[in-house]
Formats: sequence, C-alpha cells, structure tokens
Amino acid sequence: MAVHLNRSLPTRSSLAFPLRIFHKAPAPPTLLSVRSQKLSSGSGDSVLSNASSFGPRKSVNLDRPEASIGSSGSSSSSSSSSSAIDFLTLCNQLKTTKRKGWINQGINGPESIADHMYRMALMALIAGDLHGANRESFMSGTGQERGFFRCIKIAIVHDIAEAIVGDITPSDGIPKEEKSRLEEAALKEMCEVLGGGTRAEEIKELWEEYENNSSLEANLVKDFDKVELILQALEYEMEHGKVLDEFFLSVEGKFQTEVGKSWAAEITSRRNSWWGNRPKTDDLAQ
Repeated sequence: MAVHLNRSLPTRSSLAFPLRIFHKAPAPPTLLSVRSQKLSSGSGDSVLSNASSFGPRKSVNLDRPEASIGSSGSSSSSSSSSSAIDFLTLCNQLKTTKRKGWINQGINGPESIADHMYRMALMALIAGDLHGANRESFMSGTGQERGFFRCIKIAIVHDIAEAIVGDITPSDGIPKEEKSRLEEAALKEMCEVLGGGTRAEEIKELWEEYENNSSLEANLVKDFDKVELILQALEYEMEHGKVLDEFFLSVEGKFQTEVGKSWAAEITSRRNSWWGNRPKTDDLAQ
C-alpha cells in the first residue's frame, strides 16, 4: 500500500536509500534516492537503475566518514554498528508507511506496514501445531531451522522490501512480475545497506522462501497474511461502520493450512454476528 511520503529526511542519519512514491495514473511513480558514500562508491545503483523507467528521481548524498567493512579493530566495529543503524533507520519506513488498501477506503489513521507484520509475527507465536513443523525449531537435513520460530522470522521480513518500494497494490497498475522484480531489487539494496554477511543472507533466504511459497512455514505465513488482512478489515468495519467486502472476497478459497482456515472461519463468524440485522451500508454511524 504505497503512500506519498511528504516528510523531511532525517538529518542525523548517514543512511542512503531509495523511496518509491506512487502517483495515480497517468503520472509515473517518482523515486527519491538518498544514498550514503559507502553504497554509492561500491555497490552501484541497482534499484535505481531497475526502476528508472518508472519516473524521475533525485539523489541526496549524506556525508559521513568512511569506515571499511573489511577493516579490523575499532574501524570494523564502527562500520558494523553504522551499517546496522543505517538498516534500522531504513526500516523506519515500515513503521510510518500506511497500508494503501485502507487509505483507498478512506480509513483515518490506518495501520502501517510494520503494524501488519507485527501482528502476523504474534500469530506465529500463538498458533497451534502445524503438521510437519515443530513448535520450537530443529535443524533439517539442509541445516535450516524449521517450525514456528522460523514462521516468526518470515513474518517479520516478508514485506521488508516495502521500506523502499512502498506497498504496491493492483491500483498502482504495476504488473505482478514487475512488482516482484522491484521488491527483489529493493531487498538486495537493503542487504547492501546492512553490509552483507550472514544476517543479510538469512533475510534474503527468508524473503525468497515466502515469495516462492516453498515450505510449510511459508504456507502458514501466507495464511497469516490473509488472516491479518481480514481481521483488520473486520476491525475497521466495526470501528468505522464501513462495508469492506472486497477484502474478504479476495482471500476466499486461498487458505493453505488448517490453522489459517480455522482462524478465517472464526473471523467470518464474528463478522456475521456483528452485522446481524445491521444495514450493510457505509453510512452506518458508530
């Protein structure tokens, strides 16, 4: 759910990152790029190059003393800390970018991308057993931990690329394949901000596992994504008296796990009870 970001850039941060701002057709999206010396000097401009066909962009460089990741001693520690804070500052966009579907529905003060991911992580924490996945975690033959702990990790990172590209929805007119390409490029950019290494590789692996729906854990988190959507839709219906049928219709028949199906059925039951004899109009006053 992309949203116009009309806020000033943080002056304290050395972070440089691109932000995609989507405008309604026919105006093309505008890309704002802020890049640190570290990234612009060595890693190229992959996301900006990939997205160049979507509209104009401008760049702002925030100077800071260079610290080589490969250096030893205090320089290495300083560089690692700097990369971590750069990455975390970039992830602030997830906290402040509102989900576009709710904006399009005229919801006042809608949830952010981070709000959505946080409740999904809580779902993974409290979910019952999933056949084939342990409650805690274990090491599989590939050296990959499995279970609900991994589900929590996937939930935390599944929309992380939206810190750069924003929340792309069908209303943006971006083809699904292009959306995936932009998000993959953004993820690569974020891993470079983090400085590469084991943690960056893990984030990439978790994101790809979700994107490809390639494990039991990914199946479950995909279901959590839909469950969180309709739970939030129900809450907004109750709070604002709006009819949000399209969100419920969009997930019908798409749940892959018994947990997802059971939770979705419970939400649907509560929705039916809530509306009861109430008139289903957007004029219902709460």
